[in-house]
Order: sequence, then structure tokens, then C-alpha cells
Amino acid sequence: MIKVKLTPQKIYVFGHAGRKGPDGIDRACAAVSALTCNLANSLEDLAGEKISADLECGMAVIEWEELSCKGKLLVDSWYLGMTEINREYNCIQFQ
Repeated sequence: MIKVKLTPQKIYVFGHAGRKGPDGIDRACAAVSALTCNLANSLEDLAGEKISADLECGMAVIEWEELSCKGKLLVDSWYLGMTEINREYNCIQFQ
């Protein structure tokens, strides 16, 4: 199970989906990782946000002091993507 905690200044993502397909690929984990890495890159490169990002296998923490409207929109988009992954794979526990 992947655990996600979103606070006003931080996103925590940790754990693994445990939903490997017959080919051994865990598409849910791959999707969560891609969305979360893309969020960190987009916050910095597209919105110009000052963030701290620690992205490792099975764990991600993205922190900021304050987000602009662009930054908030990117986080909202990330959250929407995460809820869609959870709807399909039932592998995320939002805290």
C-alpha cells in the first residue's frame, strides 16, 4: 500500500503498491513515481517554486514554504492524478 500525506507545506509519499502484473511490472507504483517526480520538476521548472525534494525508491518528500497559484494548480493536478490511479488500482491510502 502506498501512503500519501498532503499538508499545507509538504507532500509525503511512501510505500509500494504491490500490484505487479504477470510480467512483474508494478504499473501503479510506476505511475505514482512518474507523477510525483513530474510534480517536483514542474514546481521548479514551470512554476519557479523554491522546493526541497527527496525522491527515492519507495519514498518521496516534497516541501515548500509557500506556493504561487501556479504551484497550487500543479499540486491539485498531481492529487487528481493520484486519485485516478487509486480508483483504478486501489493501492493508495490518503492520510
